[in-house]
Amino acid sequence: MNPDLEGKILIVDDDAGVLSAANLLLKRRFKQVDTEKNPLRIPYWVNTGKYDVILLDMNFNRDLSSGKEGFEWLDKILDLDPTISVVLFTAYGDVEMAVRAIKLGATDFVLKPWQNDKLVETLQTALSIAQQKKAAKTIVAPMRAAKNTTPVSSHPFIGNSDVIQNILSTIERVAGTDANVLILGENGTGKDLVAKIIHQQSLRKEKTFVSVDLGAISEPLFESELFGHVKGSFTDAREDRTGKLEEADGGTIFLDEVGNISLPMQAKLLTVLQNRNITKVGSNKVKAIDVRLVCATNKAVYNMVNENTFRQDLLYRINTIEIQIPALRERKEDIPLLADYFLHVYAKKYNRTVAALSSTVIKLLQKYAWPGNVRELQHALERAVILSQSAILQPEDFTGLRLNASDAAAPETLQLEEMEVLLIKKALRKYNGNITETARELGLTRASLYRRLEKYAI
Repeated sequence: MNPDLEGKILIVDDDAGVLSAANLLLKRRFKQVDTEKNPLRIPYWVNTGKYDVILLDMNFNRDLSSGKEGFEWLDKILDLDPTISVVLFTAYGDVEMAVRAIKLGATDFVLKPWQNDKLVETLQTALSIAQQKKAAKTIVAPMRAAKNTTPVSSHPFIGNSDVIQNILSTIERVAGTDANVLILGENGTGKDLVAKIIHQQSLRKEKTFVSVDLGAISEPLFESELFGHVKGSFTDAREDRTGKLEEADGGTIFLDEVGNISLPMQAKLLTVLQNRNITKVGSNKVKAIDVRLVCATNKAVYNMVNENTFRQDLLYRINTIEIQIPALRERKEDIPLLADYFLHVYAKKYNRTVAALSSTVIKLLQKYAWPGNVRELQHALERAVILSQSAILQPEDFTGLRLNASDAAAPETLQLEEMEVLLIKKALRKYNGNITETARELGLTRASLYRRLEKYAI
C-alpha cells in the first residue's frame, strides 16, 4: 500500500463484475478500497471501517429499477455517519432519481458504464468534501462540550491552514492562564470567536463571559457602562446599575474595539486595570474585581501609539499575549471548509435541500478578495442557500458577490464567464444539443444548465 495515498472507500453493488472492475481501478488511487455485494452489511462496514466515501448502487436484486433501496440505504448511511460522502452508481435512465438523491444528501452520482477518469475525479472530490466535514466536526465537538453561562458562539473557529492551527495552539497554551490577551485583525475575521474560545478553555469557563463593544459606547456613558452607577448620580440614573466589569467578576470580560476609545477613556480604563477595583459613578465605595481581560481591535494600534492617539502604558497592560488573526484572503485554503460548514448550517436552518458547492463555485470563492472576511462569506452562503433552486450551489447563486467584487476582480469574472460559454457550446455540439448529456458532461443539473442557456442567450 502506498503510504502517500489518501481516502477509504467502500463500494456496494450486487454485480460482482462491477465490484471487481471498480476495485481494480480505484485501489491504485486511494489508500483503501473495500467491496460488498450484500447491502444488508452496510451498517457493519460503516460502524467498523471509518470510511470517507461510499460508492453505492441505487438498485439491488430486490428492486431492479425504482431506486427505492438506494434511497433507503443513503438515509441509513447518513444517519450512521453524516460525514461520509455517498456517491451513487446509476444507469442512464436513473438520472432523475440520482438528482433527487443528491437533494436528500448524496454527494454526487456516476453513470454506468462509467468513464474511468470521471469516476476517479468524482470520488476525489467526494473525498475532499468528507475530509472537510470530518475536520469541521472535530473542531465543533469541543465547542459543544464546553459549559459556560453564555451561549456558544454562532460558529466555531474553523481552519486547517498553518496560521489557524498556530492560533489554536496558542489559545490552548494561553487559555489556562489569566494572562491578558489582545486580539488583532480586520473586521469579520473572528476576533470575538477567539475571545469566547479562550474563555471556554479557561479555568473561568463556569463563570460569566461579558462582551462589551467599546466603539458603541459614548464618552459620557463610558464610566456608567463599565463601572456602574448609583441611583441619582445623574439625571437618568433612576436606579442602581451594575457595570460590565462587576458583571464579569470571577469570569472573563471581552473589550471589543478597544482602539476606538478616546485618550480620557483610556486613562480611566488603565486606572481600573492597574488597581483591579472600581468605583461606581456617584459612589465613594471601592469594590475589588477579579476578571480575565481579553481585548480586540481592528485598528493599527502600534501606529496609534506612535501618533499619540493610544496610550503606550495601556497597550503594555492589555497585550501580555497577542494574537493576530489573518484576513480570509490570506488563508484561502480554508475557504472550502468554511463554505461547506456554513452551507450545512443554513440548509438545516432554512430547511433547504442544498447539499454541496460545485467545484467551479469553490474556485471562484477562493479567487474573491473577501473584504468583509469570514462574516461576508457567512452571509454570502446564507443568501445562496436561501435563493438557490439547485441541490448544488452554482456561480449564479452568488450574484451579490459579483456586484460587490472589486474592480480588479471584474476582468477575472468576465474571463470565467466567457470560458463557461465556450465549454457549454462545445458540449452542446458534442451531444447534438442533447440537454441531459450536456449537463452530465459539464457536471450540472438540467435546471442549472437551462439557467445558463438563458443567462448567456445560447
